[in-house]
Amino acid sequence: MSVTPKGVALLGATGSIGTSALRVLARQPARFRAVAVTAHANRDALQTIATAVAPAYVGLVEGGDTLPADWGRGAGCLIEAATHPAVDIVINAVVGAAGLPATMAALRAGKRVALANKETLVVAGAIVTAMAAEHGAELVPVDSEHSAILQCLAGRRPEEVRRLVLTASGGPFRTWDASRIAAATRADALRHPTWQMGAKITIDSATLANKALEVIEAHHLFGVPYERIDVVVHPQSIIHSFVEFVDGSVLAQLGTPTMELPILYALTWPDRVPDAGVPSFDAVAWGGLTFESVRHDAFPMLALGIEAGRRGGAAPAVYNAANEVAVAAFLANRISFGDIPRRVAEALEELGGRAGDTLEQVLAADAAARAQVEAQVHAHAGS
Repeated sequence: MSVTPKGVALLGATGSIGTSALRVLARQPARFRAVAVTAHANRDALQTIATAVAPAYVGLVEGGDTLPADWGRGAGCLIEAATHPAVDIVINAVVGAAGLPATMAALRAGKRVALANKETLVVAGAIVTAMAAEHGAELVPVDSEHSAILQCLAGRRPEEVRRLVLTASGGPFRTWDASRIAAATRADALRHPTWQMGAKITIDSATLANKALEVIEAHHLFGVPYERIDVVVHPQSIIHSFVEFVDGSVLAQLGTPTMELPILYALTWPDRVPDAGVPSFDAVAWGGLTFESVRHDAFPMLALGIEAGRRGGAAPAVYNAANEVAVAAFLANRISFGDIPRRVAEALEELGGRAGDTLEQVLAADAAARAQVEAQVHAHAGS
């Protein structure tokens, strides 16, 4: 008996997660179909995707002056795609806090959100998880670390969990000293040793800001206190995370470093389906697996972010917004790599105590942090 494929909205279709998701969907035509696709500004790539998958809805956030008449335009196209009536699952691969409104709209509509946009939970975790519960919607992580935890927790009760351990590759500066890291160039920071990702997330990996965001996200996804979430450096990126249980047992999820596996699991969870896209795991070929402590003196962004999460209120939103602006400034060669944590620390000192109980408060703090960091970048230009 044939089953109608589930409709998928892919927000951020032209990015690294988006292109991986399209490969997964192409291998599973009997189960899923791309109903809606959006991109930020890459019109040509989006047109190629639209021609290939023939979705019911196509939207471009920026650069929409000469778009086909039936395409959506502007930031609103993300919400239109996420709430399309033929969509069952929304893969949110939008970069940064811009993905938050679409996540909330999808949850309000009762859809499953396969979340690759970690900033959604960092900026407004309590608000977003409450909305999912209220509307009977599902939040399923796409990040490899959180997907690993989700898989390890299958069938377990919350009181059985002692702690979560997120793994970090260590990025391109794992063996560099603090002074060398501070002077790193754009090219240095974009040279990730194990993952192929977009520029922003690659810089976040180099500063370990991405791991701070993931700790905050794990806290909201799994309801585990910050004091029971740890980070360990694992350069091979084969073990994607651990869960330690109260009896001392530890479960880990292993796999070849590819985002296609967690994307597929987010689509099919809690089930597993056959898929030929991920190569069979060869433990002998990968050889030894090693682990190291995080060098917090060399990577201050990790501690800054975790402390922001512990502080709560608007502090996580301030951390995220300040980091987004600082990273953009670094990528534009306006500040040094070492300036990224300085600008973020300044924003947290000034704005981190704001309330963050409502979406309006969170968005106001986000805007204030962006304005402050931009002003500091401008003030220090050329100094």
